[in-house]
Amino acid sequence: MALTAGIVGLPNVGKSTLFNAITQAGAEAANYPFATIDPNVGVVEVPDARLDQLAKIYNPKKTIPTTFEFTDIAGIVKGASKGEGLGNKFLANIRQVDAICHVVRCFDDENITHVSGRVDPLDDISTINLELILADLETVEKRIARVEKLAKQKNKEALAEYDVLVKLKETFESELPARTLEFNEEQQKIVKGFQLLTMKPVLYVANIGEDDVANPYENNYVKLVQEFAKKDQAEVVVICAQIEEEISELDAEEKAAFLQELGIEESGLDQLIRKAYHLLGLATFFTAGVQEVRAWTFKKGMKAPQCAGIIHSDFERGFIRAETVSYEDLITHGSVNAAKEAGKVRLEGKDYVAQDGDVMHFRFNV
Repeated sequence: MALTAGIVGLPNVGKSTLFNAITQAGAEAANYPFATIDPNVGVVEVPDARLDQLAKIYNPKKTIPTTFEFTDIAGIVKGASKGEGLGNKFLANIRQVDAICHVVRCFDDENITHVSGRVDPLDDISTINLELILADLETVEKRIARVEKLAKQKNKEALAEYDVLVKLKETFESELPARTLEFNEEQQKIVKGFQLLTMKPVLYVANIGEDDVANPYENNYVKLVQEFAKKDQAEVVVICAQIEEEISELDAEEKAAFLQELGIEESGLDQLIRKAYHLLGLATFFTAGVQEVRAWTFKKGMKAPQCAGIIHSDFERGFIRAETVSYEDLITHGSVNAAKEAGKVRLEGKDYVAQDGDVMHFRFNV
């Protein structure tokens, strides 16, 4: 799955520190704007406890988690839609990602410069959202200029597109993102062709200071972000990027001990990776045997042959059927044979829509 979540935010909110934690890639993190000019791309493993449980059943030689990509995009500033602060390049980078992780500064630190001179999460969110809206408005206005003449001539396709464009233009002029609108199936196809920035799903990442880790939801800045996200029908992940970067350098045992010391069951980073994964509309199926237990990423709504094709194109081309058992049924019964005896193993054909947690064995003939 070549889908990627882009990390965006104002300069000095902790984006590159977070990216370092996510990928341990050492992206330059500096106390000045535009420390990250070209987008850094990192592949991350998706934490999934189900993989460990399957490994206990199969005792494989290898256990392989699934992965997806994060892209670290440089800080956007006011006026980006007009090219300010290398804005055109940054907006082009955002256009290439499939979902947005919007990092918001929720900590005070006089040693770290804020581009606006003060910490104000709602103003930060508004600044970026408005720049994305303005960029989309420009896209729509240019398209209207091209389509309007044909629409006036009662061209059926042009009329349909023109109606969508006018609806979008009114929404942007009200400073609202495109994702707040509802479209029918035909309109969705039209909108998709515009590659609008504000159609991308968003996850807000509230970056707190080390002093707030014990009680992250008591942070007043975080409360403001949560209230805003609720209106935007988006989720919030609260992290301390600085601590997450330190945790990322530890081995598994040290990490577990450190989290226990902090009184945390799961790192903010693991939460972020999982939520970004689901934000992209991704899910996981498994293949399992004595050679390997492996997690595979698929797009929700994919059918069994398409999932087979993720493993190898021959699997899709020669697909016959998929021997399928749900993860829950397999764990309940303890083995495939026991699940078969209980009638929980199914033979699924070409029209079967794969479900998250399916353990699948594909039959094919090329």
